[in-house]
Amino acid sequence: MTTLRTVGPLRVAACLLALSAALSSCAHAAQSTTSPRKTLAAAKKNLDDTSGLRIGLSTSKLPPGVNGLLGADGVATHAPAFKGTIKVLVSGVTADAAVVAVGGVVHAKLPFTSKFVTIDPADYGAPDPAHLMSPTGGLSSLLTAARDVQEGDQVRQGKVVLSTYTATVPGRAVAAVIPKADANADFDATFTVTDKDQLAKTVLTGPFYPNAADVTYTITFDDYGIKRTIAAPAR
Repeated sequence: MTTLRTVGPLRVAACLLALSAALSSCAHAAQSTTSPRKTLAAAKKNLDDTSGLRIGLSTSKLPPGVNGLLGADGVATHAPAFKGTIKVLVSGVTADAAVVAVGGVVHAKLPFTSKFVTIDPADYGAPDPAHLMSPTGGLSSLLTAARDVQEGDQVRQGKVVLSTYTATVPGRAVAAVIPKADANADFDATFTVTDKDQLAKTVLTGPFYPNAADVTYTITFDDYGIKRTIAAPAR
């Protein structure tokens, strides 16, 4: 009697284990149908094709003695143009500035001022934020410049499935975006891509500033498809 009672549950357990293994195998096969390089290339195309989106860039800290970019947040379009704020560290002092970049000119409302003035962002270790959207030498170029791309874990965030990819990005591609980055070094990168092949986040670590420790920048991409006309501020 005892044997008859235990056979049923054991068979059920065995079936469940077999089904779990089969599903795991199918999921692995589905995950591998598109190569990591093709996924990153598709993400670049979507970034290049969107009318605009919100970009956020941040680092938790800069090395001692470094003047550089702590963060940026704003809307970027393929005009190219950018409107938002940047945070820089200069001589140990943190400063926030409203920024409008359009027509190859960067306008900033610096702390303790009430009017926009023209600045050279390189003086602050920052790029022209309008250039971030450039299909050539902008943020999307990091996706196709990446080497040794490896697919990582998938996670679900609400209704969106996110896939991560680790890679190495040549310094020359990074230096095209962040001016002071070491063009001869390699940077560690992690790209997070949605199931719609949209880049959601990039994390870069490496020598962004000369004679200083490595810095990690996190760059986020949200609200694909924004349509915004950005004009130079009145002066």
